[in-house]
Amino acid sequence: MSKELTQTDISEIIQMALSDDVSFKAINLQYGLSEDSVKKIMKNNITNNSYQHWRKRVKLFSERRKYYK
Repeated sequence: MSKELTQTDISEIIQMALSDDVSFKAINLQYGLSEDSVKKIMKNNITNNSYQHWRKRVKLFSERRKYYK
């Protein structure tokens, strides 16, 4: 992504990432961010415990749905 993210952008990305209905691909289409970039944003902006729970949930859903996060 060429432009610097605002705090509003970061908040929206976090909300999208925490949503079980939004995929990394959807975030990429809207913000131009890779999956690794989203993970970095999440790790830097939510508590470590919340991040770990989010990653576990994403992994669980990805095993169930072919095109999930």
